[in-house]
Amino acid sequence: MTDTRFGGSSAGLLQRLRPTRVGVADLREVADAVLPALATPRLRLGMVQRTGAGSVLVVEEDERQVRMGLHELADDMTRAGVVPTATGIAQALTSWVAHRPVADAAAAAGGIAVLDWTDAHETAVGWRVVVRRGDVSLPWSPSTTAGPDEVHRTRSAASGRAQDVDLDLRVEGPVALWSHRDVPLLATSALVDPERMHRRITAAGLEMPDMHVVVTPSRPVACAGPGVAARLAGESSESSVTLPREELADLPWL
Repeated sequence: MTDTRFGGSSAGLLQRLRPTRVGVADLREVADAVLPALATPRLRLGMVQRTGAGSVLVVEEDERQVRMGLHELADDMTRAGVVPTATGIAQALTSWVAHRPVADAAAAAGGIAVLDWTDAHETAVGWRVVVRRGDVSLPWSPSTTAGPDEVHRTRSAASGRAQDVDLDLRVEGPVALWSHRDVPLLATSALVDPERMHRRITAAGLEMPDMHVVVTPSRPVACAGPGVAARLAGESSESSVTLPREELADLPWL
């Protein structure tokens, strides 16, 4: 099983079962070459040398900071099956930086509202602000310095952006399926405006007066009448939540 922080290793099965070690010296050499190109005025990337304890990679963006020892990061990459070449390590390191925590300003500037699981047992969903970085979407949790007004503005702006996400709509018999071609979680962004969804489904030729949605975060969203929606949920081996469109606005924020 690969670690998603490293972008999903392209290594074969044997490499994942018997991984070749990612050397700390190799990782340091790649980091020295890659990190300057990833840095921005708000994103600061650097290396701190600890006396007798090896180097620490420091990632800072506004109020968020991640510190990780190079030995620990090399071990994680090895376990994930990262190919220990300069290219493989560079790709993994770039992905690791992209998976850094989302800062408040980044969420305010580019956050998108989606539905995500509220619990580890996957029994309920709620609204969450995520920020897209390439082909991944990262969740935002308000920092301790973000006040109620700032959180409300960020969530409201994210709900507005969700309506502009380009989604694919496919009608299969009595079911309408919404999906995003690059970032699966963004399929749920359509649910911020269920009336608009319903109008598009009707325009596509499917009448659905009592629309229910079957939600499995990171999977296409299925819309159908209550009977068909219940059958879809019952036939799936994955956890899901089925809701009438009227209840979507009342779901909690995470």
